[in-house]
Amino acid sequence: MFMTDKDVWFITGAGRGMGVDFVHAALEAGKAVVATGRDPDAVRAALPGGDDVLAVELDVTRPEHAEAAVETAVGRFGRIDVVVNNAANFYGGYFEELSNAQIQDQLATALLGPMNVTRAVLPVMRRQRRGHVVSISSGAGLSGFEFNSAYAAAKFALEGWMESLRPEVAPFGIATTIVNPGFFRTELLTPGSTRYATASIEDYADRHAQQVQTYESVNGNQPGDPAKLARALITIADQPQPPDRFLAGSDAVALAEGKADDLRRQASALRELSTSLAFDDDPS
Repeated sequence: MFMTDKDVWFITGAGRGMGVDFVHAALEAGKAVVATGRDPDAVRAALPGGDDVLAVELDVTRPEHAEAAVETAVGRFGRIDVVVNNAANFYGGYFEELSNAQIQDQLATALLGPMNVTRAVLPVMRRQRRGHVVSISSGAGLSGFEFNSAYAAAKFALEGWMESLRPEVAPFGIATTIVNPGFFRTELLTPGSTRYATASIEDYADRHAQQVQTYESVNGNQPGDPAKLARALITIADQPQPPDRFLAGSDAVALAEGKADDLRRQASALRELSTSLAFDDDPS
């Protein structure tokens, strides 16, 4: 075991995209890092060398992989202080066109994957009476979008799980943070991470083609800088009381404000009817 007095970060999806930025930011901030991915060779190729970084194979959809990766991490560094649930994929398509297999794969990676990893990490953090679980959500975790039904379903569920997890683990000194990135220039929309439903229903055909064209044009032109987000994540994690949620990017802030305004409008629109549904007082 290589013991360290540095905080130990456990990062999923660390072989490509934003995960690589998270690894580099953590190392530059003086952390030790366990960088995980389905292809450990790709992870190693993306990493600098040194005693403070360890590449580990991890398919987040497999609970036994998560348990083995956590065991390896603890065997190397003795503990885990921060876990970043970052591994991601994206299935774009209209709900009727998405296959059951595609929806299941979306949920397996974006929802069950973070659950598998966190379930494996929590016993370590409970023993330590210290830890921080960070899950990367999306603007689609705040608001549903056309052509995003499977992805939004996974991210909405991720947020419900994380919000419920927070009070469960807080008594053990474990914090949780949901991160909602807007559009960042990552590899999420590249062929390695994105799959589209087969355009199989004529009623959707024109809109389907337009949506694919839009996403392909957005790829590589997103306004957000993932290196800046990675450094922001370090700032958040180093706070004595990390935030429950971090809105990453001006577009994410605008989306959250719009959602809050919409909820307030809906709460007020039928307030009298909504508040009239209790049992009437017993006249006797």
